[in-house]
Amino acid sequence: MANEAYPCPCDIGHKLEYGGMGREVQVEHIKAYVTKPPFDTGKAVIVIQDIFGWQLPNTRYMADMIAGNGYTAIVPDFFVGQEPWHPSGDWSTFPEWLKTRDARKIDKEVDAVLKYLKQQCHAQKIGIVGFCWGGVAVHHVMMKYPEFRAGVSVYGIIKDSEDVHSLKNPTLFIFAENDAVIPLEQVSLLTQKLKKHCKVEYQIKTFSGQTHGFVHRKREDCSAEDKPYIDEARRNLIEWLHKTSESCCPRPGARILCVRCFARPSFWQSGCCSLGAAE
Repeated sequence: MANEAYPCPCDIGHKLEYGGMGREVQVEHIKAYVTKPPFDTGKAVIVIQDIFGWQLPNTRYMADMIAGNGYTAIVPDFFVGQEPWHPSGDWSTFPEWLKTRDARKIDKEVDAVLKYLKQQCHAQKIGIVGFCWGGVAVHHVMMKYPEFRAGVSVYGIIKDSEDVHSLKNPTLFIFAENDAVIPLEQVSLLTQKLKKHCKVEYQIKTFSGQTHGFVHRKREDCSAEDKPYIDEARRNLIEWLHKTSESCCPRPGARILCVRCFARPSFWQSGCCSLGAAE
């Protein structure tokens, strides 16, 4: 997402070569990618895309990771058929492009997906996770929808509203220290408002040395020093969902599963060695 200081919002970083483990479905007027855990838990998570759209392999990878940890995960097309931003696009046209893709005008789609999860997937406890544009959407949703048990906004923030503190349920905000899109001053302002006014549990976590997109769009120059931060952020995301909707790990004390382990049943007994940051 753009801000006044940085007309270039964000780049695509490293696009994964990944096909996904779920399937595409039609949910009323929108398409969506749905992936399910190997056992029914009655829990679900809506995963909201970044500006590069619902078909970005990186976002589907994150949805599969969430599914591997016990949630039906769904990635709806919140652009509703409109073209996502292209990595080679002219950034000077980005503000105009964004006008028809307002992250705070998604209630119709959220309502449709909630209905689908409750009626078709029998979800009783629902959380929401979003990246970049989707992080802004999560912030909006968590201020409006009390039925979401937990929210995780990953490098997304609503800046131009006085009631940014009005969260309905527990929300985790993940930021990067060296994010050219979201300056630390904005993070500090959000922190102050939440500390003073917020009535529910929240957490703000800023990762040292990281850049915008590090959790799901690791950069091509990602070093060995970055991997622990990527792993930790992904682990924090899953743990927040577990914490606020009751843990659905396959066994007490089990480690968080990456997609590799999700695809290999033997790992359900032995736990997981990583969250796939090196993939």
